[in-house]
Amino acid sequence: MGKISIITITYNAENVLEKTLQSVLNQTDKNFEYIIVDGASKDKTVEIVRKYEELIAEVQYDNLKKEQFRWISEPDAGLYDAMNKGIDLAAGDFLWFMNAGDKIYNTSTLLKVRHAMRQNPKADIFYGQSLMIDKNDNTLGERHKIAPKKLKKKSLLNGLVVCHQSIIVRRSIAPYYDLQYQVSADYDWTNEVLSRSKQNVYIDDYLSRFMVGGLSAIQRRKSWKERYYIMKKHFGFTQTLWAHLKITLKYPFTRKYCKR
Repeated sequence: MGKISIITITYNAENVLEKTLQSVLNQTDKNFEYIIVDGASKDKTVEIVRKYEELIAEVQYDNLKKEQFRWISEPDAGLYDAMNKGIDLAAGDFLWFMNAGDKIYNTSTLLKVRHAMRQNPKADIFYGQSLMIDKNDNTLGERHKIAPKKLKKKSLLNGLVVCHQSIIVRRSIAPYYDLQYQVSADYDWTNEVLSRSKQNVYIDDYLSRFMVGGLSAIQRRKSWKERYYIMKKHFGFTQTLWAHLKITLKYPFTRKYCKR
C-alpha cells in the first residue's frame, strides 16, 4: 500500500501556513511524507517551517520521523512551477497537494483514505468533497460544483468538478503542470490524469477545507479564457462550445457556495 506525498506550496504565507501544517502533522495515520516548496518568501514563512522541523526532530509529533518532513525555499516561476518542483521531490506513490491556507478536513481523513486504498489497491485516483472556508477558518459551505460519485474525464466538461485539494493521484500517472497556463493549469492537469487513470475511487466524505481567494479566483476572466482553451484541447471545439453554452445559461442561477 503506497505512501502519500503531501505537498504544500507557499509564498509569503505566514498568516495561513500554520493551520495547514497542523492539519497534516496531526493526522492519526502517519504513513506519509510532507514536502513544503516555498518560493523564497520575504515574511516569516521560513521561520514557521523551521519551527515545525525542530518540533518533529524533538519528537513532539508521535510516530513522525524527521525524514518525513522536507522543504526547500528558492525563487520559482510561479505556483505551477513550484508544484512541479514538489512532484520532483516526492518519493511517495501518491500525490496530494494541500497548499498554504488549505487544510486536510480532519485528523482522521488520511486514515479514511488509507482504508479506501486497502479496499482498492489498483486504483489510480482517490477523491472526495471539499468544504470552503475563509481566511479566518469560517465555514462558507460546499463548492457549488459537487464531485460526482463516478468521476470520468467527461465530467470536466462541467468545469473542475473535483477540488484540487480533494484529489489524490498515483504519482506514476501524474504529469508536470503545463506552465503555459498561468492560473488554470490544475484544470489541464486533472484532465490529463483522468485520461490516464484506470480506476477512480470516490470517498464519500470531505477530504479538504479549501480557503477561497486563490489565484484563479483573483484572476477570474483569465481563468475562464484559459479553461476554454484547455477544454477545447481535451474535448474539441463542438463539445467545448456546447459545454460553455450550458455553463453560461446556468451561471446567473448558480450559488457561489452550497450551505451544508
